[in-house]
Amino acid sequence: MTNDDLSARFPGRALSWKLRTRTLTFDRTPKLMAIVNVTPDSFSDGGSYFDPLQAIEHALRCAEEGAAILDIGGESTRPYSQPVDTSEELRRVIPVIARLSEVTDVPISIDTSKAVVAREAIAAGAQIINDVTGLTGDPYMIEAALESGVGVCAMHMQGTPQTMQDDPHYDDVVEDIFAYLAERRDALIAVGIETERICLDPGVGFGKTHQHNLELMAACGRYHELERPLLVGHSRKGFIGKFLENAEAPRTFGTVGGTLALARQGVQIIRVHDVRENFEALRLFVACGGADGTAGVIPS
Repeated sequence: MTNDDLSARFPGRALSWKLRTRTLTFDRTPKLMAIVNVTPDSFSDGGSYFDPLQAIEHALRCAEEGAAILDIGGESTRPYSQPVDTSEELRRVIPVIARLSEVTDVPISIDTSKAVVAREAIAAGAQIINDVTGLTGDPYMIEAALESGVGVCAMHMQGTPQTMQDDPHYDDVVEDIFAYLAERRDALIAVGIETERICLDPGVGFGKTHQHNLELMAACGRYHELERPLLVGHSRKGFIGKFLENAEAPRTFGTVGGTLALARQGVQIIRVHDVRENFEALRLFVACGGADGTAGVIPS
């Protein structure tokens, strides 16, 4: 399936995303955003890369394995996580971003809802603000995005990390989130952020039941009508263990299955922990026909 085929199947599907100093272009294969958690308490890999040198090494390995974006975060947003103060978040992420910006050309994203952290990360080399609050959690975040000209990703979340899983409810999860993302897109444009700099994320796992997450994963193609790139982060999340009826099992294989489902729907960016596994699966998926059954070519 070519870009023309995907555009015909999913009207409005965006073909590019404008970042601070470059533009990402999209083809039939999704780009992978690598998760680099510089935290002690993230739900899946908390503590694994808390040391800045380990985080830098991990990020560079992700780049070698096929990551197109490195997403650096210093505050866990898992259910019932506790916020960290600004100084601690800065201490965690800025040395990592500064060093990565010196040694790799892969675009760096700062995963934060704090404007001060975003500003310092951009000064250190970040190209993207990835904000789980949809740029609503800090009244100065939009100003930071406007002044820097970075790409922004606005995500849907019902509640906060401390409350989002208490009792998630929607009249229609797919349509309710469509309306929210449309509102956020329009609000960001209205304050002066260029349309081409906006990316949207339906927020799998953020204020959704396991069934809500499955419904969202199956319906992501609907969100192309918003005419902005889509970013989806389903990696290793609890609904995978629930579906597999084994909460303790490794979720990498389930994550890969979800990644292929998203690729079939033309999702442009997929946020994952396990870059190599997902990258190789996507290469084979496309080479073996992808969504339309058209075989690729084995590299010589």
